[in-house]
Amino acid sequence: MLFHFRNALVPAILAASLAVAAMVPPKKPHVVALGAVRQVPYSKAGDPAGAAPEETSLKTRALLVDGRVSEWTTGEVHDITDRSFAVRRALRINDSLPGDAAGANKPAAKAAEHWVWQRGPWLLVDRMTGHVTALKLPDYDPGVSQVAWFRDYAAYCGVTATGKSLYAVVAQVGVRRALLAKKLAAYDAESAAWPVCAPPEWQREPLKITFHPMGRDAASFDLVGGSARLVEDGDDAEP
Repeated sequence: MLFHFRNALVPAILAASLAVAAMVPPKKPHVVALGAVRQVPYSKAGDPAGAAPEETSLKTRALLVDGRVSEWTTGEVHDITDRSFAVRRALRINDSLPGDAAGANKPAAKAAEHWVWQRGPWLLVDRMTGHVTALKLPDYDPGVSQVAWFRDYAAYCGVTATGKSLYAVVAQVGVRRALLAKKLAAYDAESAAWPVCAPPEWQREPLKITFHPMGRDAASFDLVGGSARLVEDGDDAEP
């Protein structure tokens, strides 16, 4: 009797589960877009790590997720997959000092604010979930590293934590350790020319990357290409 009761109960539970699942409305797809170009005041003094000497303005675009500004960005977008892309963040930094004088008719906290724009780190954006993640690129320096993208690989000249060595770096999205890290030269921020390196050049077959440090011979490295390591969230991931 118990066996027959259990056999009859299983279809009933299954039917009830399917009915509940059918009642749950599907999640709305997220809308990710970049806004119109907006030029903001910009100078080497405001961004000592990342401005070219002749720059007086910076082209920025808002990163919009479901119609709301999530981040500010600058530069070109690189599509990694059909749903994920990388773009560089633009930071608006409060550059005021605690002792900055306040205006005669303004509160001290408001009058002391002095905002400047800076080039920031790279972001990974998922068009389906709306997730925005800061990419942690090894030895990346905003003022030195000009990233050249290929697939999910980022190639650039990096500066070590001590600030004394210039490295050829190839990082892969989703992998902590650099795929390539080779010393190019000693580095001195005080005397270094700008740009420190021209953008690296990719070659597909065989997979090769060539770095162009200023004042030095080009350096080429063969790479062993592998499958993409980028882990994208499932369609039902939370925003």
